[in-house]
Amino acid sequence: MKTRFRLIRRGIRGDRFYCVDTLTGKRTSLHTGDPDAAGQIVLAKNQALRQPALNLNIAKAYLAGSDSGVATRTWQQAMEALIETKHGANQHRWRTAIKDRAFDAIRHQVIIETHGEQLLAALTAGTVSTNVFLRKLHNFCLGMNWLPWPLIPKRQWPAVQFGEKRAITLAEHESIVARERNPERKAFYQLAWHLGASQSDLASLKADDIDWSNRLISITRGKTKVLAQIRLDDAVESILRSLPRSGPLFPLLSLARETDRATEFKRLCQRLGIAGITLHSYRYAWAERAKRCGYPERFAQVALGHNSQAVHRAYAKKAQVLLPPLGEYEQRAAQENIVVLPPPPATEHTALAASEHSRQ
Repeated sequence: MKTRFRLIRRGIRGDRFYCVDTLTGKRTSLHTGDPDAAGQIVLAKNQALRQPALNLNIAKAYLAGSDSGVATRTWQQAMEALIETKHGANQHRWRTAIKDRAFDAIRHQVIIETHGEQLLAALTAGTVSTNVFLRKLHNFCLGMNWLPWPLIPKRQWPAVQFGEKRAITLAEHESIVARERNPERKAFYQLAWHLGASQSDLASLKADDIDWSNRLISITRGKTKVLAQIRLDDAVESILRSLPRSGPLFPLLSLARETDRATEFKRLCQRLGIAGITLHSYRYAWAERAKRCGYPERFAQVALGHNSQAVHRAYAKKAQVLLPPLGEYEQRAAQENIVVLPPPPATEHTALAASEHSRQ
């Protein structure tokens, strides 16, 4: 069999080695001046074409020296190992995600024998969730050294295209509350509007989370563990007064699954002819309302339990803010006796510039 790759030497002193593909004519530098090393690289390229299956077995034999399971470990086993590193809601989320049918094409495939085309096929057959979780699974295998190299380079992963999300409007919220006959669910929707908490955090609130003497309510974000203590206004206090004084504030909703609460809300929206919103839309609405009225971003970020400004700004990005004129703020500062910062001291450069301006 004729060899496809051959070794050539170039350079003034003949110390540069290249590999030539006789099929395409392409010449590639071997980045070495050692003739023995260059010859071994070309030999390896030719052998890789002749016996790919044998080369894979040789690679497995080498890798087995540091990892005995490399020859048999499947993607399903990697999924189960990753799940064991998660806890609580995250673990439940992963257990649900790996049931995706798009993973069936690679589920029982040995990781080391997988090609990038197989992952791309799974991404094509799946949804946005498939892209998100398969990317994390792939990175997990790389971090565990179960993959010697990325099957899909980072920049070649298909971009995650999330569906359009929007906030619930005040009119929609009022119509939902007016239509809801169950007092517990009605109070739940009302508090969601005023507090912007996620449905799981809101449903898990207890009477002990309320400090009536200081008019405070404490909400711990389940995902980020961020604690937000929010003062009660009259509207929120009125709603809380109608709820149980001990134990869970929402006895039935706290026992229901997230999907059940979401389904009940969706059915109510369908009866009202409202489309495009979920219970999570209350968080978007709270963030947009805070931005429109000038509520400090750092306070809003803590109230919603966001660990990063980028996430919080993504929630509030659709808020339509009408910027007031600067003159109005200057007049307000003068009326309220706000101390205005003095201009910076003049430097030699600015003094000369002012002198030149005065002469002109």
